[in-house]
Formats: sequence, C-alpha cells, structure tokens
Amino acid sequence: MADNDGTTPGHGNTMAAWSAVGVASVGFLLGSIALMLSPVSMALFWVGVVLAVLALPVFLVMAKMGYNVEKH
Repeated sequence: MADNDGTTPGHGNTMAAWSAVGVASVGFLLGSIALMLSPVSMALFWVGVVLAVLALPVFLVMAKMGYNVEKH
C-alpha cells in the first residue's frame, strides 16, 4: 500500500537509507577521482574508501535513532 506521496514505506525511502547512500556515493566519487589523477592520489583514494565503509554505521546509527521504517 502506498503512502499519500506515492511511495511505498520500507523500500529505501527513509532518511537513514538516503544518508547512507549519500555518504557511500561521495566515497566512491572521491575514490574514483583519486584513481584518475596523474599521479594517482592514494591518500584521497583511502579517504574515499573510509567514507564508503562509514556508510553502514551511518545507516545503523540513524536507524536506531528512528529514521528508518522497520515494517513493509
């Protein structure tokens, strides 16, 4: 059943999910840019890796704070 805004609850339309995706996307973007530089910037690459890995804890913390829908 859809909400009033046409979205289905529990299918990634939460603040926790979008925040995690945003953090992971920035991490992947930084890592990709770092690998395209000449010479390759390994420091920037590892910053991107750390950001991508931090997406999971961001999601888990925000879910515990109530920014995630538990039911489908």
